[in-house]
Amino acid sequence: MKELDKDSLYFIFLEILRLHYYRTHVLLEEVGIYPGQPPMLFILNKEGGQSQSELAEKLQIKPSTITVMLKRMEKEGIVERRKDELDQRITRVYITEKGRKLCDEAIKVMDKVQDECFANITAEEKIILRRLFMQMRDNLNNVLEENGEI
Repeated sequence: MKELDKDSLYFIFLEILRLHYYRTHVLLEEVGIYPGQPPMLFILNKEGGQSQSELAEKLQIKPSTITVMLKRMEKEGIVERRKDELDQRITRVYITEKGRKLCDEAIKVMDKVQDECFANITAEEKIILRRLFMQMRDNLNNVLEENGEI
């Protein structure tokens, strides 16, 4: 098996992902947020009253994973679940005031990590990097679509 060259684009990209993941988790932990929670907070802060199936679809994760996340977040007072007023079979999820404060903290963390990642990179370089990231995303999406994986 061929060994990855530590100076290859792919290896550097993996290293960036690892460092970003670690830095984000350290900062989120400092404010009391678990790593998977920010996307949920962002969605509920924007539009509360989502059903668990809607959240699972928007976050692209299994409904069973949503259930586990929501139990933890509800126990911590970050979200609350209430029956739908029109259809009692549906439970809707709402962000609490504590959740809104944590959402604001999560946004600050994301902004800080973004600033750290892109420090010393010019506006022009950011434009080029954005275009390259979008092309990489599109390349992977195309492969997944062609293979029926999404």
